[in-house]
Amino acid sequence: MTTTALYEIETSEADDGTTVPAEGIWTPSSEDAADNGFITYGGLYVAGIGAPNDDRPHPDRFVVLGHQRWADIIEAAAAYMDRVHNWRTLHLYPGDDPSVLIPRIPRAVHTHGVFLRHPHPDHPCGCEWEDTWRLVWAPPAEPDAVPITAMRHPAAPATTTGLPNPDQGAPATWAP
Repeated sequence: MTTTALYEIETSEADDGTTVPAEGIWTPSSEDAADNGFITYGGLYVAGIGAPNDDRPHPDRFVVLGHQRWADIIEAAAAYMDRVHNWRTLHLYPGDDPSVLIPRIPRAVHTHGVFLRHPHPDHPCGCEWEDTWRLVWAPPAEPDAVPITAMRHPAAPATTTGLPNPDQGAPATWAP
């Protein structure tokens, strides 16, 4: 029986022609998470990821380590926007027209993911992605998968965020 992996670690070719991993699996925790884009709010580690377009640095979704309550991730996401972007509202992006209808805060999901770190610690490459991470959604039984609570930014289009949707059979549940 063969299974298809949900994520694949990128590889590159070394000088001697061998294939080496370009990414390594990273499990963010405490200081390490805070040193890599997560902020701490009320004991939660939250990061804003993605962007609604290439022109703006603002996140289109938020991830919090662990399975948390919906209300807690809303507060953590608002704290992230305030600390990182100096913007105290979660409903709009900085510079948006406040007279535009304010979207409702979307529901958060409990899911799992694998954090991949570029480059692999044993094979530094010096490229523009050095010391960055990406998140790939994974089922809970996938090796190195960590529990995550994720939510779309209210001002980001729902179709651009790619969050797992429990109503469409994704390996996720709605956060209480």
